[in-house]
Amino acid sequence: MSTTTYVTSAPVTVQQTNYLTGQQTQTTYITTGREPPPPPPTVTAVNVVVVNQGARWSKTATKTGTAATFAFVCAGLDMAQGLGWNLNANVATTLEFQYSWFIGFIIGAVVSALAVSFLPKMIFYGLGSIMNLIDAIIFVSAPYEYESILAARYLGGVGIGLITVPFIIHSAEISSCNSRGTCSALEQYGLSLGIAIQVIYDSQWAGDLGMAVNRVHGIFGIVFSAFALGSVSMAIESPIFYIRQNQEDRARASIRRLLDSWWTVERGNQAYEEAKLYVVEGTSQGVGEQVAESVMPFIKMLFFRCFVAFTMSLPLSYSIETSSYVYEGTAYAWPSIAFGALRLLGSLLTMAILDTAGRKFVSLLSLMCMAGLMLGMAGVYGDYLNILSPYYMRQVSNLGIAFQLFAGIYVCSSSAYLGEAFPLRVKPFLIGLIVCVEQVIHIVVIATFTFATAEYFYKYFVVVGIILVVGLVAFAILMPETRGTTLRKAGERFRRVHDVMAY
Repeated sequence: MSTTTYVTSAPVTVQQTNYLTGQQTQTTYITTGREPPPPPPTVTAVNVVVVNQGARWSKTATKTGTAATFAFVCAGLDMAQGLGWNLNANVATTLEFQYSWFIGFIIGAVVSALAVSFLPKMIFYGLGSIMNLIDAIIFVSAPYEYESILAARYLGGVGIGLITVPFIIHSAEISSCNSRGTCSALEQYGLSLGIAIQVIYDSQWAGDLGMAVNRVHGIFGIVFSAFALGSVSMAIESPIFYIRQNQEDRARASIRRLLDSWWTVERGNQAYEEAKLYVVEGTSQGVGEQVAESVMPFIKMLFFRCFVAFTMSLPLSYSIETSSYVYEGTAYAWPSIAFGALRLLGSLLTMAILDTAGRKFVSLLSLMCMAGLMLGMAGVYGDYLNILSPYYMRQVSNLGIAFQLFAGIYVCSSSAYLGEAFPLRVKPFLIGLIVCVEQVIHIVVIATFTFATAEYFYKYFVVVGIILVVGLVAFAILMPETRGTTLRKAGERFRRVHDVMAY
């Protein structure tokens, strides 16, 4: 072996060894300059779950969301009751009665957004379910007492506000890349089921049945709240939560429960490393830096989620009731049944295809149809005399029923997007703010839409229809497609200013 030595001031490698036709030559450099900087660390992304285990993890994550789903059914009951489906009222339907649940929701969402980062999700699920159970018990025990019913609605709103923010975060963290849309959609599916139950039984209830309609509302609430409480024990805490608490053993145990029979040491390690990498990236930045990065995702999601408030509103309910009365002679006709059932059907269809067809395609298609149907109803109400015509009111009723089908399809994407859009540190606060603004829209519409006249219907439908058209164009340019991506990759896509690709 031969050795050659050089003196140089350039930053070079300290030692280099060459092999030439069986002879080893060692070359040594003595440098008077600085040593080269170390190479940057290499970050390797690890996929959470391989494809063949995605279905299994989906089932486990769906079971985990069962408690919240039953609670959301109770929320749908209370929500629909405040949005015009209190036809057989046992108490006065005042403005406060209508918006009380939404005020309670805002209070609960603020509390949960502040506390969800350091308290287990099961606490919120359990406490929220208990509050919904108390709400339902009051409806059963005091169906004719206005003050009691009003207090129950506030209490129920606080309970579901406590659950909503943790569920959106939790469902995104515990599900696989190929099932996150389905698991997150359980929120809107539960709401749609509750809305359907309230609309159908309230519109078909007969006063001579010998039972107060508020008591029926309470019975449904007790049943679903009890199921929610019983299902809390099935819930699995997010491994990301445990990693943030420096509890590695619990995080790995959580992953093992989520993978269930698909668990192996290799798969468990892969899932743990991806979750740990998500936490490291999410906590390495300061709050101010993450707020700056969240400006674009926040603008996108603020409008996308707030459009959900237009899918179920007081004017839509009054329009169905008024049009049914004109051409059927009663507000308790079949269109009310179809109104609730088609929204539920739309949510079920979306849950089945959200992770295959993609969030963006599904939401844009449904939003386009919603905008067309809304403007169609505005066109009918534009001639104020049409409100007296059975023919035109039948068309309005058909348009409103079809609108609910596409509304059910649209709303599910919002839950998945909310869980994916924001960095770890600021996620609870931004999600909480967005869902609170959604409730504020409901309150504003309730407070301003006081008369079910053709003029009011026309103004509302034409304004909302134009907003939906503008939103359709904007979302086609701005919203990303996040199906099949990790939470980290989905967040990166949201931070882009525009993303016109559907896939």
